[in-house]
This record gives sequence, structure tokens and C-alpha cells, in this order.
Amino acid sequence: MSAAAPHLASPGAGTIVVIGGGIGGLAAALPLAAAGCPVVLLERQAVPGGKMRQVEGVDAGPTVLTLRWVFEALFASAGAALEDHVTLHRQEILARHFWRDGARLDLHADPEDSAQAVRAFAGAKGEAEFRAFSARAKRLFEAFREPMMLTAEPDPLALTRAVLAEPRLIPDLMPWRSLDGLLRQSFSDPRLRQLFGRYATYVGGDPARIPALYALIWEAEAAGVWAVEGGLSALARALADLFVAHGGEIRHETEAVEILGYSDGVRGVRTCRDEVISADHILFNGDPRALSTGRLGPLAARALPRIATKPRALSAHVWAFQAAAHGPELSHHNVFFRDDPAPEFKALAQGQSAPDPTLYVCAEDRGLPGGSPGPERFEIILNASPLARTASTDEDFDRCLTRTFAPLRDFGLRFDPEPGPRALTSPAMFDQLFPASAGSLYGQSPHGLLSALTRPRARTRLKGLYLCGGGVHPGPGVPMAALSGRHAAAAILMDRVSPSPSRRMAMPGGISTA
Repeated sequence: MSAAAPHLASPGAGTIVVIGGGIGGLAAALPLAAAGCPVVLLERQAVPGGKMRQVEGVDAGPTVLTLRWVFEALFASAGAALEDHVTLHRQEILARHFWRDGARLDLHADPEDSAQAVRAFAGAKGEAEFRAFSARAKRLFEAFREPMMLTAEPDPLALTRAVLAEPRLIPDLMPWRSLDGLLRQSFSDPRLRQLFGRYATYVGGDPARIPALYALIWEAEAAGVWAVEGGLSALARALADLFVAHGGEIRHETEAVEILGYSDGVRGVRTCRDEVISADHILFNGDPRALSTGRLGPLAARALPRIATKPRALSAHVWAFQAAAHGPELSHHNVFFRDDPAPEFKALAQGQSAPDPTLYVCAEDRGLPGGSPGPERFEIILNASPLARTASTDEDFDRCLTRTFAPLRDFGLRFDPEPGPRALTSPAMFDQLFPASAGSLYGQSPHGLLSALTRPRARTRLKGLYLCGGGVHPGPGVPMAALSGRHAAAAILMDRVSPSPSRRMAMPGGISTA
């Protein structure tokens, strides 16, 4: 018995469907709507934001906003000003760092203040090494911003030309070395090596296994860190509101279950509501592994090279809760270091958990004027293996509670009350929130010399299907995911003006109706 024609729920000809309302999807949907395109955004959650999420009013996702110019340009693409929609507060202290021996180091927005703080912490030699490392990170960032971050299709030859045009970059790059190798050459104080090696986790990697090029992450943070009133989820809401104001449509709690079309291109999206939305262009803002594993149907599975078996970047256990804090004075961003970082990364590589991990503590209210009159909001992050490396499906709550709060008590930091199970998001829960991610928060593993060049790009093999998000070029992190959305929007706008053959009127794979 043949199936009846699919039930079409098309808002009109030429519709663009964006699957996923994370920062990448929002950063693409907004300029597309502002350009006059009919755009429908499907979001499986009740609110937009993706990983920029909250748990009972406390941020439980990214906490660091850097590269403000990325978001200024994004709002400007819709004829708006960032400061009219989001309230940002520049952080004078970038981060506060604690060690078990009682040492503490603040890095500052003012580079001279940072240099003097390092001098007091590690002596004149440490200061000189810090200045040299910062200058190297700045050169790398400036050299690779245009040909890598701001380019939708980075060309190895263009990157090579950029390096040859500035020969000093060759020793800066150290392509034969890892970030850890570069740091061992750059700093004589092991605590400074540990501090700047932590930036490897910003992309879900191990400092001993990611390229030295990732030293440029320090320049992104040194150029400025901002706290957002209402948390980073407020940025997502502002983008979503502006998108709707430009005529875009958001369908919350609506999951895309299949991408439909023919071998020559896409024709629509089937949703969990038993409808098919006709679309000429579809943008997937999710982990590309979801397509490769067939989560959105066999047609989409052929749109990418097989990436399902590629190694995954790190996951995390994330606590989000309210409490009173007692102990050392906290800044907005705080890091409590274990004595030696190597055993923790070795354990993570083996799918295990270190008993005393390095811990990141975000005191969310301390980055804002006036703070909080009552219990403060806190987010605590400890690195974890993705599910693909983990023998069991999840870590026991009590064990994770002990691994988190016992080391903090050793530093003298106590929380009253300590959080309960509802406050914890585990790797298995992240895999449920972001299907087929294996819990990884950063997509493919960043390990290996060419890892940055092997991420999926905006265009796929399937005509009309595009990608954006932290698992897509130029990589993870809020600014990079936003840039991926801008790249995808530009590709869609370019392809919409290109001639195309006549469309078929029917779509295979539609739902059966009575």
C-alpha cells in the first residue's frame, strides 16, 4: 500500500529552515532574516541558546564572553547595536588562580597589571617569560584571524603564505610541538605552564596533544572578558528576539527528525509533530556527528564524510546552584589547580576520572555591579571524558560530589548548602541534550597538527544542506560558533542567487496519513 502525499507545513516558497537555536543557529538566522529571507528556526528545547543554558536560573554552560567585536558585527548585520540589547560588564580581573600551596595569581584586563602580578608571583624571570609568551600569542592571533577564523573555507596555501609573509611566525608556530612543549620552552615556573596549559580545555583538548598554535587562545582572553547581565543565555534571548522582530519564526519544543530530499538536494524537514516543512535550504546547528550517524535520516547521513568514529573532544561535569560561599575571596572566574596536571589528563584519555581534578568556579554574581543580596549563583566545571571513552554510562552522583567539593574544602572554600542531584549535568545528560555528541561539548578532538583544518565546513556534499556550531569550522567557543553561523548565512545567501534547476514537486520520505 503506497503512502499518501506528505502533509506539508510550508510557510512559503524559498523557506530556510534552521535546525537548532544555539549560538551558531541564531548567528545565522538573524542576518538571513534581516536580509529578507523567510526563516523558520526549529528548537527542541523550550528556550533558545543550546549550550548557553540555565538550570533553575543559574548558568550551566559557557561563562566567558570574549571577542566582543564578533557580536557587535552580528547585531550590526541586523541594523542593531549590541549595547542596546545586552548589558555587558568588562572584567578587570580576567581570572583568579589558586594553588594548594597557598599561591594565588590574578590576570588582569590591563596587560601591565598582569605583568606586575606575574612578577610578584614568579619573579623577574617569570615576568619576562610572560611578556614574551603574550607577544607570541598576539602575533599568532593576528596572523590567523583573517585566513582562518574569518574565512569560511580556510586554504592551507593561504595559511602558508601568511606565515611566509611574516617569517617570525615560523618559530612562533612550532608546528612540530604541542602546546605543552611550547609552554615548557616558554616558562621556567611549572605553575605558569599549568595555567596557560589550561586553555587547551577551552577546545576540549589535552595540552600535551594539541598543536602549539592554540597558544593564541590566551590573546583572545587577554583582549577582554565580559560578564553578561542575565548570563550568556540573555545573549541568546536577545538574538532570538531580534530575529523574530525581523520576521523570523521560532518553533520551540519542535525537534527535526529527518531531512528530506533527493540525491540532488534537500526539499524539506520532517518534525516530531508529524509535519513536513518545505525548504530550499536547511542549516543544521548541532553536532555534525548526528548527521553522520543517521539521526536525521539516510539522506543527511551521506552529506558528510564518515566522522562518527573520529575521536571526540572532552566532556564535563557541570554544577549549577545557589549557595553562600565561605573561604577565599573569589573573583568572577576562578581556577583551583591540582598539584600536577599530567595524571588528570592521562586519566581522561583512558576514560577515567581523576580523584582531585582541577576545578573551574564561576561566581556568576561577582562579575556584575552590586553582586547578589542573597545566596549567590555558582557554576563549577570539571573535565570529563566523552562517553565514547568511558566504560560506564555515567559517574555516580555521590562520587562526583566528593570529587568536586572535597578538593575545594582543601582550599578552604565551602558552600552552604552543597548542591543536590538536580544541579549536576553529566556527560550522559549532555549526550541527551545534544544528540549523538557522545557527551562531548566541543565536537571532534582538537588533537593533531591538522585538527583545525579537518572540521566540517559550512557547505556539505548535499546541495542545500549547511552546518554551523561549535563542531564546525572555525571551532568551539561562543565567538567561534557565532562566526560559523555567519559563514553559513553568507554561503546560503550566495547560493540563493545562483541559478538552480526546476524543483520536483514531491518529496520522498514524507509521513503516512490516514
